[in-house]
Amino acid sequence: LIHSEFFSCHSSKMVVQQIVEIGADPTFLLNSKFTQISGIAPKCVYRNLTAAELYEKALTYEIGSSITSTGALAAVSGAKTGRSPRDKRVVRDELTEQDLWWGHHSPNYEMDDKTFLLNRERAVDYLNTLDRVFIIDAYANWDPKSRVKVRIITCRAYHALFMTNMLIRPTYEELAEFGEPDFVIYNAGAFPANKFTKYMTSGTSIDLNLTRNEMVILGTQYAGEMKKGVFTLMHYLMPKNGKLSLHSGCNMGPNGDVTLFFGLSGTGKTTLSTDPKRPLIGDDEHVWGDDGVFNIEGGCYAKCIDLKPTSEPEIYNAIKFGALLENVVYDPVGRVVDYSSSKFTENTRASYPIHYIPNARIPCIGPHPKNVVLLACDAFGVLPPVSRLTHDQAMYHFISGYTAKVAGTEDGINEPTATFSACFGSAFLMLHPFKYAAMLAEKLEQHGTRTWLLNTGWVGGKYGVGSRISLKYTRAIVDAIHSGEMDAAEFDTTPIFGLEIPKSLSAVPAEVLNPTVAWTDKEKYTETLNNLAKMFTKNFENYALDGAKFVGEDMCKRIVTGGPIPL
Repeated sequence: LIHSEFFSCHSSKMVVQQIVEIGADPTFLLNSKFTQISGIAPKCVYRNLTAAELYEKALTYEIGSSITSTGALAAVSGAKTGRSPRDKRVVRDELTEQDLWWGHHSPNYEMDDKTFLLNRERAVDYLNTLDRVFIIDAYANWDPKSRVKVRIITCRAYHALFMTNMLIRPTYEELAEFGEPDFVIYNAGAFPANKFTKYMTSGTSIDLNLTRNEMVILGTQYAGEMKKGVFTLMHYLMPKNGKLSLHSGCNMGPNGDVTLFFGLSGTGKTTLSTDPKRPLIGDDEHVWGDDGVFNIEGGCYAKCIDLKPTSEPEIYNAIKFGALLENVVYDPVGRVVDYSSSKFTENTRASYPIHYIPNARIPCIGPHPKNVVLLACDAFGVLPPVSRLTHDQAMYHFISGYTAKVAGTEDGINEPTATFSACFGSAFLMLHPFKYAAMLAEKLEQHGTRTWLLNTGWVGGKYGVGSRISLKYTRAIVDAIHSGEMDAAEFDTTPIFGLEIPKSLSAVPAEVLNPTVAWTDKEKYTETLNNLAKMFTKNFENYALDGAKFVGEDMCKRIVTGGPIPL
């Protein structure tokens, strides 16, 4: 099943023996300019293996890998079971100095090119010592005009299967003509960074170099770092070409009406965007371009904790052969997964190709959105279940990226805690949030797109007093947006935030729609609403101070006026 071939690796001035399975030709790698510059010269190359082949490699070489009862591959990521945003570094050089958002509140922690090269050398040296490496050559972006060729070089079959699912898979003909990649990820996550190297704060480092079009991963085997590395790259490349990258779900109605859903964890973004009546364009990462919207990815990366076939049947049924389960607990005999278990982490995940969702729209492209929905789970219970936003309010609330969570009871604190994440994905932003918001407003105005703010959290009082709005009502609100009933409604305006709320909807009680009616203690409502407004304005100070530098004074003033006015 194997044969030996010899290839000269000119960049390292040595002859490297390649033990290559039939059909696995390493010349595509050795002839690459990235290879010649970086010096990577692996002993054994596996390129774009099928899911079955990757299963075999994982089961043979990777401890903790198993096939579950539904046919998915279960794998473990080791000590890191989530992203490490504070260990992300971006090279600050002449290219990025002016364009990127730097500073105290920016997610872009800087490093210099020399340190990047030291880390790349460390990663390459490690990969070169291994008996085998896996390479995935695939695409980001379903729009052919925006397609980016991505190469993943990793030591784990589990990582290769993950990126096979998450990127857009080339045909055999496309792979043969793939040529030079546009972007390369060196995933040596099983090997730590040197924490004594300049700019390092731990043994984990995720390094992005936009000038060299490369990314290095050290000290973490969590697969999501690769997915979000590509997404971060899109947050730079797409706006440079006048296209808006978005952390959102997206679906399309039977009449071609597209809706974008934005929301942080726990707000219902995945649940509401995965609608059996509306084909799914994507669940997480999109771009709004000149011709409409398109998905960046070729797959889905869904949370699995407490997954049930009754509540999320599309996701549950997608976990079959070819899917990947990350850090889940399963019965050692029957291999039945216990989705309720958080033994390893609350962040259990499933990765699968998007065509595993029965009503996925392939190719994952749609026309310009008709509606944009911003989701917030307001545990303070003062935001209305639905409100119509002006373009200025849309920019403000898009930048705020608000939700609220209930603190853990182990320390005796049960008060809600406000959470803000700029543009609903601050960890992945390359540019200043005002830049993305200004682009959003331009798109909304150009295409007549309406924007709605939905509260999927509490009504009638804060957590512990009121109750969480039923999913039935939230779905009815979304249906009213799609049917046009919301457009025909009469609206009132809320105090402090100045939000327009419908006076009535056919499937939602009027007392639910208006917080001033739903709250019995009117004085407490006003006090809580005002306190939330102060949290918004306090958070916005992180962006408003230098926002004009990126969008100009006039646009900066427009954005700020979209926010609340505390008493």
